[in-house]
Amino acid sequence: MRSHLIQVTTRIAVLGKSGRISCARQLFDEMPQRDTVAWNAMLTGYCHLGLHQDALSLLQCMRISNVKPDHFTFATALSVCAGKDLQFGQKLHALVTVSGYNSSLPINNALIDMYGKCSTVENANRVFEEMSFRNEVSWCSLLFAYVNVRVFDVANSILCAMPKRVVIAWNTMIAGYSKMGRMEFCMDLFKKMLEDLCSPDKWTLSALMNACAETSECCYGCMVHGFIIRSGWNSAVEVSNSVVSFYSSFGDENGVLKAVESIEILSQVSWNVIIDAQMKIGNIDEACLAFQQAPEKNFVSWTSMIAGYARHGHAEHSIMFFIDMMRGGLLPDDFTFGAVLHACSNMAMLGHGRMVHCCAIQFGFYAYAYVGNGLVNMYAKCGDIEGSCMAFSDVYEKDLISWNTKLFALGLHGHCSQALQILEEMVAYGMKPDKVTFIGLLMTCSHLGLIEKGLVLFESMSSKYKLYPETDHVACIVDMLARGGKLEEARELANMYLGKNSVEVSSVEALLGSYSTQGDITGTELGEQLQNLKPYNEMSYVVLSNLYSASGQWKEAEIVRRVMADQGVKKMPGCSWIEVRNEVTAFVAGRLQSSFMDEVYKMLHVLESEIRYPWFIHFWDGIT
Repeated sequence: MRSHLIQVTTRIAVLGKSGRISCARQLFDEMPQRDTVAWNAMLTGYCHLGLHQDALSLLQCMRISNVKPDHFTFATALSVCAGKDLQFGQKLHALVTVSGYNSSLPINNALIDMYGKCSTVENANRVFEEMSFRNEVSWCSLLFAYVNVRVFDVANSILCAMPKRVVIAWNTMIAGYSKMGRMEFCMDLFKKMLEDLCSPDKWTLSALMNACAETSECCYGCMVHGFIIRSGWNSAVEVSNSVVSFYSSFGDENGVLKAVESIEILSQVSWNVIIDAQMKIGNIDEACLAFQQAPEKNFVSWTSMIAGYARHGHAEHSIMFFIDMMRGGLLPDDFTFGAVLHACSNMAMLGHGRMVHCCAIQFGFYAYAYVGNGLVNMYAKCGDIEGSCMAFSDVYEKDLISWNTKLFALGLHGHCSQALQILEEMVAYGMKPDKVTFIGLLMTCSHLGLIEKGLVLFESMSSKYKLYPETDHVACIVDMLARGGKLEEARELANMYLGKNSVEVSSVEALLGSYSTQGDITGTELGEQLQNLKPYNEMSYVVLSNLYSASGQWKEAEIVRRVMADQGVKKMPGCSWIEVRNEVTAFVAGRLQSSFMDEVYKMLHVLESEIRYPWFIHFWDGIT
């Protein structure tokens, strides 16, 4: 009998680890007697597959039965709660204490890990302080708890106090600083790690390369890559993947291709990284080829293709991939919805956007901030301001991007009072405005001619919110004053902020645009100034040429156009598109598709007739 019980329990454990959890559960339910080992085997199977709710339900059933949990049961259950269910984890902590397992080292380590991943460092620290015996896992778990909540001063003191600084501790610190974008701290820690004679592993180097990808200078990544090659870690799949991602973040096509060629073993993550990298450097055909060659495709593979097409302006392909993904039975995540909504926004495809919204509701993602923000933006760009406001109200936990997106949506549609009221609402909500918020507010004031209100907001940035004006804020104010005819005041304000060329260029662009709008020929000197600052910017040439033409100075206008051609600067052709019956047709200036020309000319002929002979149209309507 005992041997049979062991065989069945072993079978349950094997089925659980292989993913055949339903077979394991059926075998478990058929057991006439179940001991602690059998319950633990089933619990481990659920945890292995990430079925956390099923695992917790099983634990509750175990407590109702006559079988008592042991230290392995508690450690496994606590790992289920880590970062997911703090309330249940606290109940388990109480049960651990009542059951007399509070002196168990594995359970205490699991408690520290659970509290740390649930961002309750006080409880994690209390468990650590009450432990009579600690090991490296105890120290690393506490270190992670403080890194997880970004309290790096305490985390550094823990690292210094550790009896032995193992590689996991260094990796935890480096990865934490990497997520914060603090490259200098990552490199400093890496240097200290080497001085401490602790050899980095693949996770150390992957974290470093990921940190390098977030910087504006590629020299750090090149240095780390050189270390990787010299130390022989370039054969590790995880490290190779991070190297590919690094070069793709800088748009280095040559670096990406060389890094891809150096990958010896391609995992599913590798294929996803290659697809994403090829999309980022603009090799769409190569990305498609990699997608087709990938032996397995998960939702990350599909999302990379959807996001890549959207990024390069191929919105229709992006949406078709989303539809194919849904047809294939793969469940999208919030990033997938965000990517396809970005595509719908770029092309103002309201019909497709509503379809995606329905899918988001079906799968329960519509209230996620990332998806909700995409919906607010999509509806606004498609002209449906009511839909945009409804999508905003559906977001469960609104972040700063949610408020800023709604602000831009209202400003875009001319709802001035509501847009300006957003500032008060978000402050009352407990959200502090940032520099993007004020760009939206100032743009709204500029477009609606609210000069006094705009100046008050501009002044409140630094006096009330401790936000100091940058390039775009100055440009908004300059544009606002110039649009209102106060060109001299606009010029004076621009001259106040000429500390940096970037501010100067932005301000000059705003001024030049206003001079052009008002047909003021005195703006020609600004156009020449902008040419010197940005010789490859099409705007300076086109606006300056238009200014000369408006004043009858055709020779000067021709000279500007000739210089523009000599510099190799080309004006982007105008483009518009229309969505009819969920199909989008784009019209580019000078590139009208022949298949549509007859229909367009017919429609123009009808419109011309209506304009010339409106009385005939009304007469004909009366007869019919």
